[in-house]
Amino acid sequence: MNSPRSLRSTLPVRSPRATAVGRRSLLTAVGVGGAGAVLAACGGPGSGGSDEPAAAPEPGGEASGTVNFYHWRSEDKTVLEELASAFTEQSGVTIEQTIDPSEQYQSTAAQKARGGDIGDALTAFRGTQLDQFADLGIFTDLGDASYVGNYEENLISPGRHEGAQLGLPYQLIFNMPLLNTELAEQAGVSEVPGDWDAYLDLMDKLKGLGVTPIAWPGNDPANAFQIINSMAMNAGPDDQMFAKIETGENKATDDWWIDALAKFQELSSYFQDNFSGSGVDGVLSLFSQGEAAMLPTGSYQIGQVREAGGEFPLEFAPMMTNAAGEEPAFEGIFNSTFILGINSAAQNPEGAAAWIEHLSDPVNAAAYGDGTSQHVTVKGVEYQNEDLKALAPWASKRTLLAPRFQFLNLDIRSAIENSLIAVATGSTPEQAAEEAQKLVEEQL
Repeated sequence: MNSPRSLRSTLPVRSPRATAVGRRSLLTAVGVGGAGAVLAACGGPGSGGSDEPAAAPEPGGEASGTVNFYHWRSEDKTVLEELASAFTEQSGVTIEQTIDPSEQYQSTAAQKARGGDIGDALTAFRGTQLDQFADLGIFTDLGDASYVGNYEENLISPGRHEGAQLGLPYQLIFNMPLLNTELAEQAGVSEVPGDWDAYLDLMDKLKGLGVTPIAWPGNDPANAFQIINSMAMNAGPDDQMFAKIETGENKATDDWWIDALAKFQELSSYFQDNFSGSGVDGVLSLFSQGEAAMLPTGSYQIGQVREAGGEFPLEFAPMMTNAAGEEPAFEGIFNSTFILGINSAAQNPEGAAAWIEHLSDPVNAAAYGDGTSQHVTVKGVEYQNEDLKALAPWASKRTLLAPRFQFLNLDIRSAIENSLIAVATGSTPEQAAEEAQKLVEEQL
C-alpha cells in the first residue's frame, strides 16, 4: 500500500538517476519556450542546423572588461549582483545584467542575443528555447569546459542537444503545489496525501477551517498549468504521455486524460472565487497571508512567499491521482532549467566563461541557492536556507521530469492545458477532451 508522507519530514527513497530522468525527453530537451522553432530558418551566426556548435572558451587570464549576463529572473537580481561583486574583485571583470520578463524572454531572447550586443553569457528555458538556440547557433559547446564536472550529471541532461552540452541547467525546481503545513495540521492532517481519496479529504478539512484550500492563478498560464505535472505523472499510460500526444500515438480523448480532467474538475471546487480571472500576484498574497492553504505552482515561488510575509513551514503536496492502496509510479515532479550558456557571438567570451565558472563553484552556487530559495544542480552544495534544507530530500525521491514541458508545439500544449480551464468552468471532461483533440489534430 502506498504510505503517506509526514508533513514534517520526507525520507529519501532513491535517486532521480534511477527514475525517468534518463529518457528521450532529456536528450531532446523538450519543454518551455517561445515561438522559437520558427526562427530556425532565419540563419545567422553559427546557424545551419547540421553545423557543430563552436567550443566555448576556457576561462583564463585573458578575461577582462565587462560581461553582459542576459536572463529573465528579476527576483535573482540582488543575489546575482552580490555574486558579481565578488567575481569582479577576484577577476577584474565587471558583470552587468540585462533582465526581461519571462514571457518576453521566451519570445525575443534569441533575436536580441544573436548579434552579441547583449548576452555574452545568457540563459535558456529547458526545451523549445534551448532547441531554438541550438538551431540558430547561439550557444557554444561547453562539453570540454572543466567546470562541467561540478554538476550532477543526471541533472544537466536538459542542457544537451544532439550530444553537445550547450548549457548547464542551474536550478533544480520542484513543480509541485506548496502546502502550508500549519493549516494542514490545524485541519487534523499530519501526513501529505498519498492517494486521490486522501487528497480530497485534505481539501474538505481545509475548507472546514474557513480557508481556501487551493489558490489557483487561472489567468496566468505560465503558473496555472504547473499543476498539470503532478496531475499527469501517475495518470498517463507511460512517462512520455504528452510527447506521444504530439506524435498522435496518444489522444486527448483517451480514457486516461478524460479521467485526469474529471479529477481536476473535482479539485476545482476547492479553488478561490473568480479563479479564472486570478493572476499569480493575487494568489501569492492569499497563500502568504494564510488565507489559502496551497499554492499549486512550485518551489520557484518559495522566495516570493517569504518576501510576502509567509512564515509558516512548507511541504510539497503533489496531486496524487492514484487510488488508495495503489502504489504510484512517481511521488513527485522535478525540473532542471535556467540553463547557463555562452553566446557564440559574445563580445567578451573569455569573461563570460569565467563568470559561468564562478557560478559553478559549489560555494557560490550555495550562495545563489540560499539567496533565491532555489535548489541548484551543482554537486557538493551545503545550504543554509531552512526551506532548501527541509525540502532537499525530494531530490532523492521517485520524481518524474516535469511532463508539461514534453510539448514542443506550444499550440498543442495550449490546447491540452486549456482543457483544464474548460472543465473547471463547466464543460464535461468528454467535451473538453474532444475540443482539445480537434485543436491537436489541426497541428499534426
